[in-house]
Amino acid sequence: MSITLFSASQPVFRNALTNLHHLLEKARADAATRGYDPQMLVSYRLAPDMLPFKSQVFIACDAAKLCLARLGGLDAPKFDDTENTLEELQGRIQKTLDWLATVPASAIDGQEAREITFPVGKAGTRTMLGEDYLKSWALPNVFFHVTTAYAILRHNGVPLGKRDYLVGPAA
Repeated sequence: MSITLFSASQPVFRNALTNLHHLLEKARADAATRGYDPQMLVSYRLAPDMLPFKSQVFIACDAAKLCLARLGGLDAPKFDDTENTLEELQGRIQKTLDWLATVPASAIDGQEAREITFPVGKAGTRTMLGEDYLKSWALPNVFFHVTTAYAILRHNGVPLGKRDYLVGPAA
C-alpha cells in the first residue's frame, strides 16, 4: 500500500495527540504522588516569551484539526480556549481526537494540489499546496507543540521518557 495524504496526516495526528493525552495523565499522577498542585503546570513556560503549557496543548490540537479541515474543505469544531486544568486539557485533546476520527480518507486523499491559505501570525496569511502544507507546516507545527508540552512537563520533574512521547499509553 502506498502512502496517501490521509495516511500521512490523520493517523499521525491521532498518534501524537493520544500520546499528548498520555503525557497529561502522567503529569496528573505525578502531582498526586509528589503532592504538588498540578495547576502550576498549566501556566508554566520554559522562557518568559514562550506560550504557557496550556497554549501548547491548544495549538497542537488546533493545528491537527485545522489541517484536516483545510485539506478536506471541512468545518472543524471551534474551541473557546477556556480549558484551565490538566483534566480540561485532556478533554480538549479527546474532543479533537473524536473529531479527527470522523474525517473520511475520501475528504483528504487527492488534495495534494489544493491551495491552502491559512493565517500566519497576527495579521498575515500564507498559501501552500496541500501536500506542502501538510509536510512543511502542519506536521512540524503539531510536533513542535507536543514536544514543547513534553519538555515543560519533563522540566518540572514529571517522570517521562522517550517511550511516553513515541508510544504513549502503550509505553
